[in-house]
Amino acid sequence: MTQVLERPEVLAAIEAITGPAHVLTGDATLALATDVYRRAEMPLAVVRPGSVEELQAVVRVAASAGTKLSLRGGGASYTDGYIPFAPDMLLLDLTRLNRIVRIDEVNGHVTVEAGVTWAALRDALAEMDLRTPFWGPFSGLAATIGGSMSQNTISHGSGAYGISADSVLSYDVVTASGSLLSTGVAAASTVPFTRHFGPDLTGLFSGDCGVLGIKARVTLPVIRRRPAHRPISFAFPDLAAMHEAMRRVAIERIEDTHFSLDAALSQGQIARQERAGATLDMALSILRTSPSLIAGAKQLVRAATSARRTIRKSAFMVHYIVEGFDDAEVKARLHRIRTLVSGLGHEIPATVPAIVRGMPFAPLFNTLGPAGERWVPLHGILPNSEVAAFELAYRAMLADRAEELERLGIWLGGMFATVGSGGFLYEIAMYWPDEITDYHRGAVPADYLKSLPVYPPNPEARAYVHQLKADIIALFVQHGATNFQLGKAYPYARRLQAEPLALVQAVKMALDPGGLLSPGNLGL
Repeated sequence: MTQVLERPEVLAAIEAITGPAHVLTGDATLALATDVYRRAEMPLAVVRPGSVEELQAVVRVAASAGTKLSLRGGGASYTDGYIPFAPDMLLLDLTRLNRIVRIDEVNGHVTVEAGVTWAALRDALAEMDLRTPFWGPFSGLAATIGGSMSQNTISHGSGAYGISADSVLSYDVVTASGSLLSTGVAAASTVPFTRHFGPDLTGLFSGDCGVLGIKARVTLPVIRRRPAHRPISFAFPDLAAMHEAMRRVAIERIEDTHFSLDAALSQGQIARQERAGATLDMALSILRTSPSLIAGAKQLVRAATSARRTIRKSAFMVHYIVEGFDDAEVKARLHRIRTLVSGLGHEIPATVPAIVRGMPFAPLFNTLGPAGERWVPLHGILPNSEVAAFELAYRAMLADRAEELERLGIWLGGMFATVGSGGFLYEIAMYWPDEITDYHRGAVPADYLKSLPVYPPNPEARAYVHQLKADIIALFVQHGATNFQLGKAYPYARRLQAEPLALVQAVKMALDPGGLLSPGNLGL
């Protein structure tokens, strides 16, 4: 009969594996056990294994004690995916698994440990003039590759190559028993040079929010970096025109990266940059990444004279970064985008995407509003055919609640992107005046925090935001939207038909019969 370990024995056994310095308890866990949105229960401890072997050993100790585990990567999440919701859980922080194991240019792949950040991987591959197809979310200074693969993310490279899960070949997964399971060709070969070999086991663990296993190592394809690029931006009078333009461009797959903001978020970005004093850094970033010094100087002149004025009077803007083998190819792609957008919007100075290209992974200023407000986003990926109906219903919902929103100081903005040729990501950012959390004190640069207003606790606005968040998620569901960073915030299990739900539950039972991994995520 297996001996049941008591709480002190569990911690002592884990400390013997990782060393006491990597088992945090009490107040030392506050920042790590709080996500961008909130905190629930305090964990028994935060454990930081330093190798895959240590991770396996820690999981075996937890399994022997029946101790449940939450999994944390970079921490820039807001869907309750890693925060414990029950006492006596262990929170595994995987950021010490930060080794780039192998860059294999001949066989076209790179293998990393799950805690490597996208910024670190980008820098390492750039030395060999390589990149991954998808190369990270905008939070890539903190976001880890394992976390992005568990959550599904988009941003850099998504226009041409899809979401994070489309750029993975194989995983090494630690199961709930502590064993190591490899997927893809890695399950049969020492060289994981391609993904598909029979049933797609790699896909099974993509977007699972950690409920099926713990990603320990990830193998991604590498491609040669395109030497030429140019940004381009457009303004639109309304969402319908912008959506149609983005749909036309998406179906042709002619750009590398894109994003779109409404006026509220665009103007908030201006306020944030002014508060952060980032003008010089932005100028240098434009010069560093422009196709020529002359082109960079032109961008700076535009930024100084017209870009902010244009942003302040534009209802919706979309920004593209286009890549190619040479400038002629890039210009041809830009010409095609202009043709597709013609009659729907007008071109504006491309300062915003030029800044993003130069500083693709910015500090986590965006986890607070431009005036220091609390922030939580939510999103839905709508079929193109449902975008107009959702927009109408959403605007009606806000109109009905306008008085309360104004009274409580709550404001909302929108960020948008296409997902493949058929989907449209509609992300809503919600802001309200409230005290900051331990997460913000740990993640946001201290000098920036000092420049922000300080708000007292505001439980009334916080509760209103929580209910509004739930109501908007329900509205997304009514219009057939799906979600990426599911965590515990978005419905998954209860939306599945009986047969696929039974299959998912059977897989969960086979891999984690005790329900120890990420309980509650995906509704499992």
